[in-house]
Amino acid sequence: MKPKIVVVYHSGNGHTEKQAIAVAKGANAELMKATSPDWEKLNAADAIIFGSPTYMGSASAPFKKFMDDSSKIWFAQQWKDKIAGGFTNGAGMSGDKLSTLIQFAVFAGQHGMIWASAGFSPGDRFGGGLGKMAQSIDAPADDDNPPKIDLANAENYGKRVAEITIKFKIR
Repeated sequence: MKPKIVVVYHSGNGHTEKQAIAVAKGANAELMKATSPDWEKLNAADAIIFGSPTYMGSASAPFKKFMDDSSKIWFAQQWKDKIAGGFTNGAGMSGDKLSTLIQFAVFAGQHGMIWASAGFSPGDRFGGGLGKMAQSIDAPADDDNPPKIDLANAENYGKRVAEITIKFKIR
């Protein structure tokens, strides 16, 4: 049985959207913008993968609003035992992207979700085990921005989340 997976993301300049598309391709998932969430689809999903650019060491304000708006779902524990994962994009090589992934993992933990680590992909420039990171220069998204290797790693992460969801799906 194919798991229902949703990639919910915010993208300020198109870089994180390209990463979201790659994750969704790997997971065979539906894309959803954090600025217009479909709570029913999210509640029905087996897994939710969160994505946002890292701005000032944190998820973007529109994504944080999505997180805050999920409080009624938290209260009803509607995401308990769903698989969760995350990815982020930023201009700096570090850019404090790890803090955004930690923010996502804590958010998932608040909801009682089960976090899917990244594992490691060949050629992963960042080597983060918590989720996937990409680096984009402050220029419009194009064929090389973010780099193809980062998008390939994002796609591999989507596959990993799908595999974990199939193995550990609690329904």
